[in-house]
Amino acid sequence: MIRIGNMVVAWNDPLVLIVAGVVLAVLGLLLLVLRAAGRSAQSTEPLLREMGWLGQRVQSLSDGQERLAGGLHHVSEAQAVSQTAMLQVMEQRLAEVQRQMGESLQGNSVRTARSLGDLHQRLETIDKAQANIEKLSGNVLSLQDILSNKQTRGAFGEIQLHDIVLKALPADAYTMQATLSNGKRADCLIHLPNPPGPIVIDSKFPLEAYEALRRAQTPAEMEAAARLLRTSVRAHIKAISEKYILEGETADGALMFLPSEAVYAELHANFPELIRDGFTARVWIVSPTTCMATLNTMRAVLKDARMREQAGAIRRELAELYKDVQRLGDRVGNLDRHFGQAAKDIEEIKISSEKAGKRARRLDNFDFEELAPETAQMIGAAE
Repeated sequence: MIRIGNMVVAWNDPLVLIVAGVVLAVLGLLLLVLRAAGRSAQSTEPLLREMGWLGQRVQSLSDGQERLAGGLHHVSEAQAVSQTAMLQVMEQRLAEVQRQMGESLQGNSVRTARSLGDLHQRLETIDKAQANIEKLSGNVLSLQDILSNKQTRGAFGEIQLHDIVLKALPADAYTMQATLSNGKRADCLIHLPNPPGPIVIDSKFPLEAYEALRRAQTPAEMEAAARLLRTSVRAHIKAISEKYILEGETADGALMFLPSEAVYAELHANFPELIRDGFTARVWIVSPTTCMATLNTMRAVLKDARMREQAGAIRRELAELYKDVQRLGDRVGNLDRHFGQAAKDIEEIKISSEKAGKRARRLDNFDFEELAPETAQMIGAAE
């Protein structure tokens, strides 16, 4: 009999048998399961080791992931800091670039303004120069008009001659437009002493012949122009020789003034026979430069002549000066004697003053005994 709880069951009870069979079946199954489990455990041990190693690797990967996350966070922070610093540097650089660009633009603006100002000044200078050129062009045209007419050309030469003479000689050494005894009027008469005597300077300007020579293109034209120049210059030489060289009144020669260095150079370079003709006729051709040199020589001659004229007066003045010096010496001697006598008188006055002082001191001290002998001596000396 088997008691189960409050119930009692017999061993042969079908229920018990069923239960027992079931239990046995379960136990058999458990044994089968355990055997299978043992074999399964043996077969799965490597798998378990692999799974453990995988777990460790997974753990390592997890730790690495955490470390990677921390590194990434650190890198992110460092990148943020670096980016911030880079942004600051870029902002500073940008500000510096903007400042430099501003200064550069300002400097360029100042330089541009200065350059524009200089350009404006240069343009003003160019305008002034242009105005001067236009004025000079007008003057050149006026000069051409003057030189194209014989009378005005003659006046031009006379004015130039007068300007040169005015600079070289004193005012009383020459006369412009002087009239000679033959009634001829010379452009300038230099008052040189005898010899050589007064000398005439007359202005001539063979411009037409010279211009024809300059314009000549063919040998025939050059020959005709040269012939015209020879004729014109020889006519001027002859006229000056006949009109302005007067015996007993003027020097034995005269000067022909050419107011053009070019014409003068042309004559000396290509027409030496005209220069020799002038020497033969005692007419010396001069240009503005050589005329100034000649006038300076004449000034030296005038100065020497005036010094010779004044030599007698200078000697008389020197004699009077010597007399004045002698009188001055005599008066200095007299004054020296007066000073000597005055010094002697002053010395005697000093002696008398000392004696009077001594006597006054004795009277003040009532020294009559000492005063009596001196008084007697003085009385005796007076007698």
